[in-house]
Amino acid sequence: MDSITAFQGLRRLASGEIGTVAVAVKATLQNDPTLAVLSYRDANGEQIDLDLRGSAEEIVERYRLPTPPKAARGRPRLGVVAREITLMPRHWEWLGSQPGGASVALRKLVEEASKSSGGVDQTRTSRDACYRFLSSMAGNLPYFEQATRALYAGNQAGFRELIAVWPMDVQVYALKLGTDAWPTP
Repeated sequence: MDSITAFQGLRRLASGEIGTVAVAVKATLQNDPTLAVLSYRDANGEQIDLDLRGSAEEIVERYRLPTPPKAARGRPRLGVVAREITLMPRHWEWLGSQPGGASVALRKLVEEASKSSGGVDQTRTSRDACYRFLSSMAGNLPYFEQATRALYAGNQAGFRELIAVWPMDVQVYALKLGTDAWPTP
């Protein structure tokens, strides 16, 4: 499910499934088309534009998740995706000499790397999501630059202290997006 949060100015307008939030945004804008409404994906803090054309039912239907197509036989059923990679000849040689060949060796290397860097990746992803939101929503608020520095320095206490003067809805959403932005002791 694609979950989003919409803000009207610095106040949270709606949060939840994208179709439901889009309907709430449309209703708000019908009452006052001059309002500034921004919407963000909860998964990554990315600002998104909503298609508000049509009735509430049409909007909900537009954003309904499509049913996945029936899987074809063979490797695509496993989710295998072919893409190009570029390596030095010595790397291809080494990969070719591994049991199962280059594809198996690369999958094993990627799995191992993703497991060993999971915490670091999650921290980076969370910080980046929080920053994406802050840069568009809070860029003009007091202490924005200092809060951003605290975010990337892993200074949770400092970050919380700096954003404490911001509107509560902005604070809450920033902390939600940044849940995993702080290194664990």
